[in-house]
Amino acid sequence: MNIILLGPPGAGKGTQAARLVSERGMVQLSTGDMLRAAVKAGTPVGVQAKAVMDAGELVSDAIVSALIGERLDQGVEHGAIFDGYPRTAAQADALDLLLTERGQQLDAVIELEVDEAALIERIVGRYTCAACGTGYHDVFKQPAVAGVCDVCGSTEFKRRPDDNADTVSTRMAEYRAKTAPILPLYEERGLVSRVDGMADMDVVGGQIAAILDA
Repeated sequence: MNIILLGPPGAGKGTQAARLVSERGMVQLSTGDMLRAAVKAGTPVGVQAKAVMDAGELVSDAIVSALIGERLDQGVEHGAIFDGYPRTAAQADALDLLLTERGQQLDAVIELEVDEAALIERIVGRYTCAACGTGYHDVFKQPAVAGVCDVCGSTEFKRRPDDNADTVSTRMAEYRAKTAPILPLYEERGLVSRVDGMADMDVVGGQIAAILDA
């Protein structure tokens, strides 16, 4: 089963994708991660992409599609999770072609819906242990002992510099602009389902499982 996970930064796509990878053996295809890996590995597509990026230009749809095709050819026995792709109508058409050429299809598009104000609170308040990476939050998940990591005992913590209200609002606007062209295409095909991205992650996981098992 091949699916697209949609949702703005902070909606929990990464968490839910990781669950699907662990529980169902699916493969997460995050174009950003794949691009970096291809460049590092020096694959044919990676070499092309590196030349474009070194020139300060945006990687073309053709290169991104080739990257996806390259990974699909390596095998995704239990299905793929497309994360960050497609973002345009042209990319949606390219994905359909890539799957059709390999005797596959897109089975579901799942959007994690969020409340923007609550999402900003969720993102702005998060921080991690600098030593082991355990995640915390100013409101929802503080260490048992203030200033001391529950897992490793470190007293050093860090926050992502882009976890601020202005940046999150900008990301939300970008997400709406990027998904606007593709959601209607998939809605016409009856592929779109929506889940409550603000719910507990186990609840969200259950909602996604129900969609995939339907």
